[in-house]
Amino acid sequence: MLSQMRTEELVSLTRDLVSQQSESGCETGAAAVLKQYMLAHGFDGVTTDGYGSVIGKITGNRPGPRVLFDGHLDTVPVANPAAWTHDPYGCEIVDGRMYGRGTSDMKGAVAAFTAAAGFFAQDRQRDFPGEICIAGTVHEECFEGVAARSVSQLVRPDYVVIGEASLCNLKIGQRGRAEIVVETFGTPAHSANPDKGVNAVYAMCRVVDAIRRLPCTEHPVLGRGILELTDIKSAPYPGASVVPSCCRATYDRRLLVGETKESVLAPIQALLDELTAADPTLRAKVSFAAGEAPCYTGETIQSERFFPAWLYSEQDGFVQDILAELRAAGCEAAATHYSFCTNGSHYAGEAGIPTVGLGPSPENLAHTDDEYIELEQLTLACERYQAVMRALLK
Repeated sequence: MLSQMRTEELVSLTRDLVSQQSESGCETGAAAVLKQYMLAHGFDGVTTDGYGSVIGKITGNRPGPRVLFDGHLDTVPVANPAAWTHDPYGCEIVDGRMYGRGTSDMKGAVAAFTAAAGFFAQDRQRDFPGEICIAGTVHEECFEGVAARSVSQLVRPDYVVIGEASLCNLKIGQRGRAEIVVETFGTPAHSANPDKGVNAVYAMCRVVDAIRRLPCTEHPVLGRGILELTDIKSAPYPGASVVPSCCRATYDRRLLVGETKESVLAPIQALLDELTAADPTLRAKVSFAAGEAPCYTGETIQSERFFPAWLYSEQDGFVQDILAELRAAGCEAAATHYSFCTNGSHYAGEAGIPTVGLGPSPENLAHTDDEYIELEQLTLACERYQAVMRALLK
């Protein structure tokens, strides 16, 4: 159990982080808070990478593995402050809950594992093998795993713990995510003489209908590889008196383990080939969306939007070690998987680093009005992070 003094320290750090408005690309204040706390609490080194992610470390007095705890500092915006009954950045505590944007997603977790690292080292007077690394990453909300690539390169972890919400249970996998763009092309004409052109929107209607009939991939643990239409836009837009010459549709694709960029696009490309063979006037292509955005450091983050799935077995040795330590501490933690995408897409999905997730709060509080974290969950997470450290640093 955390002492009252340590609980107050943890709550204070959470409040300091949440009070800093930090939408993606604007994490300056939250990064400064995290860095200041690390420097004031005995971390051996604190650095900021090019994207703005803050990385701190505490080194034990014996050689051993390097364990990275990763959590993102960015949040989604507060779309409608009037819909909140508590100030989104006021950190009000009511009936054991702290309210504010980012409390559950996921500054509470960042505070909990950062404080846990200091408590763990202090209690052992650094008498443990290996190194604890803490990363407060940026730009996760739209670029899952991209900023993590830089952190991974700098830290070179042997294990990674993602602090995303799990109700303090252990997560051993997740579906990945991709954004797929389908484009159709026509011939512009005045809409008073549509027969002189080829309408790209009509072509898209046929393509969308055909894609909807494609079977979903399936996985016995992660479920369906969902392919869902999320938007359509024609060009020129607005198309006043013009037959549209281009139409673009975006699909959200939830990825399963083993799926590659090639395997994901192949069924759609085969379908387009079939449609164009039947109608030579239909022209279409498929690709992955790409995005870029400014970082608060002045750098630009950019990536193709393909973030892989990952999954470990409950029987894997490192998973069993963590579960055993949690249960020895009286925690009946279940091993399940995330329903959403995380920075684990890089650590486990791309880099193959043994990774688990564990964080306070239920998953469904993310991005909600009146987002909150229960203080009981906050302290429980801090205790469980120390159990993970005991399990892996030996």
